[in-house]
Amino acid sequence: MDQDYERRLLRQINIQNENTMPGVAEMRRTLTPSNSPMSSPSKHGDRFIPSRAGANWSINFHRINENEKSPSQNRKAKDATSDNGKDGLAYSALLKNELLGAGIEKVQDPQTEDRRLQPSTPEKKSLFTYSLSTKRSSPDDGNEVSPYSLSPVSNKSQKLLRSPRKPTRKISKIPFKVLDAPELQDDFYLNLVDWSSLNVLSVGLGTCVYLWSACTSQVTRLCDLSVEGDSVTSVGWSERGTLVAVGTHKGFVQIWDAAAGKKLSMLEGHTARVGALAWNADQLSSGSRDRMILQRDIRTPPLQSERRLQGHRQEVCGLKWSTDHQLLASGGNDNKVQCSALPTCGSASLRAHRELSAPLPLSCNVEGLLSQLLGCVQL
Repeated sequence: MDQDYERRLLRQINIQNENTMPGVAEMRRTLTPSNSPMSSPSKHGDRFIPSRAGANWSINFHRINENEKSPSQNRKAKDATSDNGKDGLAYSALLKNELLGAGIEKVQDPQTEDRRLQPSTPEKKSLFTYSLSTKRSSPDDGNEVSPYSLSPVSNKSQKLLRSPRKPTRKISKIPFKVLDAPELQDDFYLNLVDWSSLNVLSVGLGTCVYLWSACTSQVTRLCDLSVEGDSVTSVGWSERGTLVAVGTHKGFVQIWDAAAGKKLSMLEGHTARVGALAWNADQLSSGSRDRMILQRDIRTPPLQSERRLQGHRQEVCGLKWSTDHQLLASGGNDNKVQCSALPTCGSASLRAHRELSAPLPLSCNVEGLLSQLLGCVQL
């Protein structure tokens, strides 16, 4: 039979079938590839079968087992802070790269909380994938060994072995400097040591105040109150680190220029020893055994800028200004912590301690929440 005639006959039969059975014709158009550039929209079904191509099940299941370690195993892992422990982690990572293809490039620090060996590129949380990866694998990206490489291990393992090891941080148990402190009063209520913003330490020893510079290790004597028949009960640096306030047993507060070694002024007002001092710019607050808190501006005469705060029934032994310099926290031996605002004389009192409110660690923030970090009670 002639080929042209056969082709025309088949075409006529197809046209007749399309007219009689349109459903079969539609199915045939769908199954028969078309030569036109226009592609029909793809329709996805409701069933998905995960692709197992390229899935490394040994690594995936191994990480699941790593995440489900018992507390005892995690405790043992945290103890691996020695050099042997670090070498063991590096060796384990090397084996995972070569045997399991984990692709680890860096060993985590053993001192961190999570010391599990993680790959350099985070993988999906799901174990299954539903699409084929179109990215071409390169010998430089994966664990495959390049045919031109002279190393017996993969590229990932080479990066792992070349990664720098973080040295172990060692904290010295021996002090780098020991200062002799004779006649240092053994009194919990007093504040006899204070650091300045210029890295100078002031210490009250008996009737004298000594300054030690951490930069030059030079020790100087600032003042001696033995001539006045008085003793040092508190010291406090100003925020700039140039002035130091000295509280005395007789209730005086002396302002000294640390650089010049000169006394600038002497403030009166207390009838008992001054055991707490707190600076707020040019304003100085002092707490005494007479249960009073005096706040004065050192730039003006004391009587003009003096402000008295009452509320404690026993000795005031701790003063601390808030970070915004608007609130003053005071702790007393009456088991009370008071928070006073700067513009007004009102104060908020909190009773929360069975023991003495210690002098130093008081803080008060902008919202008026007061916390005392003493270790025994937390507000």
